[in-house]
Amino acid sequence: MSEMMTLQQNELVTIIERHAVTDGVHPTAVPSLYFMRLSHAFESKHGVYKPSLCMVVQGAKEVYLAHDRYRYSPSDYLVVSVHLPVTTQVTEAAPDAPYLGFKLEFTPSQILEVLRETDVQAQPTENPKRAIFVSQMETSLMDAIIRLARLVDRPQDIPFLAPLFTKEIIYKTLQGENGGVLGQIAMEGSSTLQIKAVIDQIMNQYDRAFRIEELAEIANMSVSSFHRHFKEVTALSPIQFQKHLRLQEARRLLLTESEDATDVAFRVGYESPSQFSREYSRMFGFPPRQDIKRLKT
Repeated sequence: MSEMMTLQQNELVTIIERHAVTDGVHPTAVPSLYFMRLSHAFESKHGVYKPSLCMVVQGAKEVYLAHDRYRYSPSDYLVVSVHLPVTTQVTEAAPDAPYLGFKLEFTPSQILEVLRETDVQAQPTENPKRAIFVSQMETSLMDAIIRLARLVDRPQDIPFLAPLFTKEIIYKTLQGENGGVLGQIAMEGSSTLQIKAVIDQIMNQYDRAFRIEELAEIANMSVSSFHRHFKEVTALSPIQFQKHLRLQEARRLLLTESEDATDVAFRVGYESPSQFSREYSRMFGFPPRQDIKRLKT
């Protein structure tokens, strides 16, 4: 890491520590920008990543998508280009040196706007790549990130400058070694964009049963081609993807709304409470009631 980038990294640590004084995820006054702080490494957590650029500013973190592992630290950044159900684990954190994170969410329309206004090339391809990657941080990208973060202390500048700096971050990411993966999500005719349409459908109606033919039709693909492309993008089959969403939502409901596992099973789309309990145990390591009791203590 260059001397300049080290200085910027230290400044970013100072900004996040000032605005994230307690553990957790902290929204900022900058639209779609979040700071994270954790004082201790934690066991695996399950969640859905939205399209975003994520950066470990202090500490280290691992993200698992199915059997793929992505580890990143302050010299890297991680990009997710579609909604993905993942497992995360902060591996380096301590009270005197907490894990600090930076996350900027974005939309395909923002990416498309940058592509239309610049000479960055992102051509549709028949063979999509995994919609998540880790790349080495570059000085020019870090420069745009630190300028966006500084706006948290200058709220009067946010309405005008935040959109410009966000576009610059997207632009620099598109220029990076894996930028083509991000660009595909906004390109008309790309198979990644076709798969995104299916992901959106499953996200919006995770509790209903889908026929694979119906999903393939949404993607405008044959069944066999759809299966292959969906797994290339998400590392999961459509059924596995939906199952992850259902079980994560079930866990949230059990923690916040209802302790009746049977009721929650039906609410998230399961027809068999026993199947729900088996699959819940397989994902989270404990049956529903035992898991929720453990989490609440």
